[in-house]
Amino acid sequence: MTAAVTLLDYGSGNLRSAERALARAGADVTVTADFDVACNAAGLVVPGVGAFAACMQGLRRVRGPEIIGRRLAGCRPVLGICVGHQVLFEVGVEHGVESAGCGEWPGTVEQLDARVLPHIGWNTIEAPAESQMFAGIREERFYFVHSYAARRWELVTDGHTKAPTVSWATHERDRFVAAVENGPLWATQFHPEKSGDAGAVLLSNWVDTL
Repeated sequence: MTAAVTLLDYGSGNLRSAERALARAGADVTVTADFDVACNAAGLVVPGVGAFAACMQGLRRVRGPEIIGRRLAGCRPVLGICVGHQVLFEVGVEHGVESAGCGEWPGTVEQLDARVLPHIGWNTIEAPAESQMFAGIREERFYFVHSYAARRWELVTDGHTKAPTVSWATHERDRFVAAVENGPLWATQFHPEKSGDAGAVLLSNWVDTL
């Protein structure tokens, strides 16, 4: 049975390329900002391109933080991509201005410490062996376009909660969070829909969890 996936349309992101890539991965994709459809789909994808603050404004207009929170409370899968990954953290700082994020994870999204920005192009990922997201993908490269990232992982779990699986990448000498698997919440700083065969496998891995 084909999984029903909502691609959240809140005014940010290259929706067409993500829609096509998800369809190739086996999803039945609906592009919408409808609250009930987004809450009830088997999977929700939150894209994002541009500034953290602008994406949060767009998300709030369509009740995006509430949609994400409701889905996660019911263990319903969510996939964040690029700025859709960044807004899951508590705070974003751009040009000295702090903006509140969705707060699913503690931590700050800030400018990378690098001479060349933005970080554009293909890069490898340091993924733990137990990663479900990167199953069947090793030594592959993914496509990044960003100047900001979470440069530390600050969530501490107790002994009763499974720790999230965090994957990393490095631009110049600055290491940053490239992807997170946290129960039903997955997110990538890179663009899987623009990452060729490796990105297609990753999206298929996510669709297989629905």
